[in-house]
Amino acid sequence: MDRITLGNDEFEGRNNAYVLADETTDELALVDTGLATEGIRAELREGLAERGYAFSDIDDIVLTHFHVDHAGLAGEIQAESGATVYAHEADAPLIEQDPDAVAAVEERRREYLERWGVPDDAQKTLLEFFEQAAHLEGEPADVTPIEDGEVLEVGGRTLEAVHAPGHAAGLSCLEIETEGRSEAFVGDAVLPVYTPNVGGADVRVERPLETYLTTLRRLADREYDRLWPGHRDPVDDPRDRALEIVDHHRKRSEKILGILEEHGPADAWEVSAHLFGGLEGIHIVHGPGEAFAHLDHLHHEGVVSLEGDTYRL
Repeated sequence: MDRITLGNDEFEGRNNAYVLADETTDELALVDTGLATEGIRAELREGLAERGYAFSDIDDIVLTHFHVDHAGLAGEIQAESGATVYAHEADAPLIEQDPDAVAAVEERRREYLERWGVPDDAQKTLLEFFEQAAHLEGEPADVTPIEDGEVLEVGGRTLEAVHAPGHAAGLSCLEIETEGRSEAFVGDAVLPVYTPNVGGADVRVERPLETYLTTLRRLADREYDRLWPGHRDPVDDPRDRALEIVDHHRKRSEKILGILEEHGPADAWEVSAHLFGGLEGIHIVHGPGEAFAHLDHLHHEGVVSLEGDTYRL
């Protein structure tokens, strides 16, 4: 698979943009675009130029999800090339930067931060982070929405969208056949080194951990030969890696139960402090969001009780 490796100092490590090109028809497509920063823009342009292409040659862009390190440059490339931008219907309004959709996410995040017990000073620090990072969103794109099971013909290849919510409400894997092998571009659904955040990465997701576990089992059952993630290197043992992440979350839930047993009733912020220690930047929402995802799951399973915003065994 032809991938351009892009830097990423702002979030979770280097990104991948995948190039799909049909030399017979000159059709060119990208899967994900990277951040809208000067450095990443230059890296993507250089990577395309090495292959004989420019932004203006791109016909289609398929986005795995709305996060800026995957969709940041989509609008700019579309403006230069007229490319069609595809993304799941749940994420399309955020990629288009629809004011109502953006405002709804911001309001829901504020509500959750209060429920999770995040202190005012930490909330202020998080707001400052978002304000400073606003430029990373890039230009809005005009998005053609897709849904689970939809088939796209781009870059001379056939992609089937597999909705994989959890990390993001509209995250979609893109299944592709390569020389008789079943593979998929998976964005942040399955990563080779670390586990994607759930709960804080997209506050729109209801029952975030349960939703993500369902996604992992669905991907495991599809028995892909290889996964092409949004960060770092390919995953050559997709089923094992997906189930390894399931097991990681089981162990984290057990750890949280141990925290409640040792320290007594706590809210999501207090639990996240025991799990992760001090938090900065985006992790001010990711940390308690992850703790909440597990506490919410344990509550729905009848393992812990919820009194106000406090969880207890």
